[in-house]
This record gives sequence, C-alpha cells and structure tokens, in this order.
Amino acid sequence: MKKSHIIALLVIAAAVAAILSTVADSSTYASFSEAEEREGTVFHVAGKLNKQKQSVYNPKVNANVFTFYMTDREGNVKKVLLNSSPPQDFEKSEQIVVIGKMKGDEFFASGILMKCPSKYNNGEDAVSAAKAS
Repeated sequence: MKKSHIIALLVIAAAVAAILSTVADSSTYASFSEAEEREGTVFHVAGKLNKQKQSVYNPKVNANVFTFYMTDREGNVKKVLLNSSPPQDFEKSEQIVVIGKMKGDEFFASGILMKCPSKYNNGEDAVSAAKAS
C-alpha cells in the first residue's frame, strides 16, 4: 500500500471515531419519567411552565438558583432547579426545554431554551398590519 492510502485510511478512521464520540455524548429528548429511570444522564425535557405552582427566585439568598415547576409532554410535573437567574419573559413562554439531569425527585437544569410567542406574534402582527394598509 502507498503512504497516501495509509494516511487516507487514518484520516477516515479518525473522522469516524470523532463522529461516534459526539453521538455517544449527545443528550436526547425525554420525559421526566425517562430521566428518572436513567438518573445522572443528561436529557432535554420539553414541556410547559406549571403556573399553578410557585416559581422562586431570591437573589438575596442565592442569585444562582431559580426554581419552578414544569409539566412535561406526558403530564408529569417536576420541580426544576436552574443554576441561573430567570430568563427574560420566562412566564410568557409557550414551551420550555430544560437541559440537565434528574437527581431524586428534582431536575437539575444547566440550561434552558424557551419558545416565546410574543417574539414571533409581534413581527407577524406588524407584517399583517402593513399588508392591510
């Protein structure tokens, strides 16, 4: 075999190894019940803010902890602890995706993604108003 063939095979093997390692480390979407079954594994859990239960953020006690209750797509309600202050327009969010791990009966989130209808509706309203004029 030529040196160029050996180098090409090594490059391909390194690329395959890199792809497999990222796939193995990536988190997946799940429900709270799935996250409970595999405690300690990072998951993305999609759901909605449970407005019947109180959200708590007290910067005087700990500015890096925000707790709230979320209902996942299966209807399971869990307490979520986010290691940051509440995101802007949190209460207006249509859907929430928390990224983190279950520990006991609580979900410890390291990140949060939100879908806020106000961000999209305002732009659509302005376009509709411009077309109507």
